[in-house]
Amino acid sequence: MLYYAYEMQRASIAPLRAMASHALTVMDLPFNPLRQTPIGKVAAAALDSFEHTTRPFGKPEFGHKEVEIDGEIVPISEQIVLSKPWGDLLRFRRHADRPQDRKVLMVAPISGHFATLLRGTVEAFLPDHDVYITDWRDARAMPLMGPEFDLNDYIDYVIEFIRFLGPETHVIAVCQPAVPVMAAVSLLNAGDKAAAPVSMSLIGGPIDTREGATAVNAFAKSHNLDWFKRNVIHRVPFGNPGFMRQVYPGFLQLAGFLAMNLDKHVEAHWQMFQHLVDGDGEPLEAKRRFYEEYRSVMDMSAEYYLQTIHAVFHEHLLPRGLFKYRDERVDPSAITRTAIQTIEGERDDISGIGQTKSAHILTPHLAADRRMHWEQPGVGHYGLFNGRRFNADVAPRIKAFIQAQG
Repeated sequence: MLYYAYEMQRASIAPLRAMASHALTVMDLPFNPLRQTPIGKVAAAALDSFEHTTRPFGKPEFGHKEVEIDGEIVPISEQIVLSKPWGDLLRFRRHADRPQDRKVLMVAPISGHFATLLRGTVEAFLPDHDVYITDWRDARAMPLMGPEFDLNDYIDYVIEFIRFLGPETHVIAVCQPAVPVMAAVSLLNAGDKAAAPVSMSLIGGPIDTREGATAVNAFAKSHNLDWFKRNVIHRVPFGNPGFMRQVYPGFLQLAGFLAMNLDKHVEAHWQMFQHLVDGDGEPLEAKRRFYEEYRSVMDMSAEYYLQTIHAVFHEHLLPRGLFKYRDERVDPSAITRTAIQTIEGERDDISGIGQTKSAHILTPHLAADRRMHWEQPGVGHYGLFNGRRFNADVAPRIKAFIQAQG
């Protein structure tokens, strides 16, 4: 019923949003005498803030149309090179002859946001890498009679994508995919070492959530699996392609993220309102771009979500050596071909310090010169893969590590 209540609330606000948009158009007319008055500016800012805050956001575009390479502007086109029911392998094809560039597979999280959350991550690698990304589908768009998707399927997809791209691939997993990616790479190293990727970079991932526990970990541990089934799993409402499919709704995940730093989000929206009143376009647009991406959410398959809660946050199966993929035990110690880099953020309040670094403890047979760890000072979770500090500090380290692996 919660999902239906949410949809009804969105529908009820729609007429008000339309009225606000119309009123804003009137306020912006050049001959409106109130347009440049103090009260007119405040009224226009209030209308604009209401319209933007209540607007529903669908899947954003990556928007990468061109990139500068060696001083020249090179066009980019998006190509689906492999399509699966629950996601595509998307390539950002640069229209330039660059055979020397390393092939990079970015594995995006299924954690409430679309793969476009890694837009900045992709952009940083486009000038000097052949970039691919996992573009996952919104569970509310998947028909009930279609295939299910769980943690095993996620691993299947990662293995298939790596095999498709070939053994010279370098894999980058951001946040949640660290566990299934490490499982996939472990299985390849154990069963088909020649097909395993050259390197694996794990960024802010929950390899062992017993380390550096955060509020996210504490919340998951304080509720059993039955509580999650009863309280956060809902059926997709009528009117969507996935009608009646059980999902973890994206709006619940967004509400949780907002609640973690509510004071900061309230302050940011107050600043956006002030920018509107003052006519400060540049800082306003920067904040709006962030929130338009942040509020573009997708639903997750219930099977995948519940298995992740159980395996990663409740039972810590991978670090305990108990993680199974389709009844086969996953053994990270089998990793000897794939180099491993782990990156953590000093202020990460989602994947705490030590959680990602634990990957090195689980791979004792990997040579010392094939591994690296870095803790980025002064950044939180999102700063590990987007923004100024990522571009200046984190991305160059990942690139150097990839380059060093040959």
